Amino acid sequence: MTYDDAIKALSSDALKFVKDGYTVGFGSGRAATTLVKSLSKLIKLKGYSIRGVPTSLQIKLIAEKEGIQLVEADQVEHIDVVFDGADQIDSQKYVIKGGGGALLRENILFSLAKKVVVMADKTKFVKNFTRTVPVEIHPLARNAVTQSIKKLGGDTQIRSLDRGYPFFTENGNIILDCDFGTIKNPKGLTEKIKQTPGVLESGIFLRKPDVIYKAKENGKFEIL
Repeated sequence: MTYDDAIKALSSDALKFVKDGYTVGFGSGRAATTLVKSLSKLIKLKGYSIRGVPTSLQIKLIAEKEGIQLVEADQVEHIDVVFDGADQIDSQKYVIKGGGGALLRENILFSLAKKVVVMADKTKFVKNFTRTVPVEIHPLARNAVTQSIKKLGGDTQIRSLDRGYPFFTENGNIILDCDFGTIKNPKGLTEKIKQTPGVLESGIFLRKPDVIYKAKENGKFEIL
């Protein structure tokens, strides 16, 4: 039994938060992919009418292949439940997201959601954040944001593709991966980051999940 087995099990369990007629938000990555496939089976089994709101082309293509009806975030007034993964979750239940580059769209879905369900394996849970914080910025603000991040005690690196080209988000922006060391006040830090003109979104999300699933390496999971 592995983390993948646990992700499959918890994805099936998480479907208890979905009802007929719901609008459901899909994050990006492994956990969201597994959830979408489980949801597709539920829709076919129960005959549910569900609308999905994707955060990236990656999850959109998977949802389309699974036959799920899709709409964009600007076409809905609210989202009943959002399912997403996380790159790290701290003891205060804040999450860092953006490893896949969809942090702006994912945060928009969080803001529209009545309920946020985050699914992650045990390795993602920490006392304090220690990984880099993705910050999506307009390309013209690269130097200004870099200087602001330095004043906050962070080292920055432009996210690049394997061949060295800058990584561009689906919104046409770039990402600075910012190293602040150990982060004990994530709320205060992200509020300061977002004060700089040209910053579109910080990877530290201020909206905390309503439900957190922790996948364990024995194939089981727990709900926080």
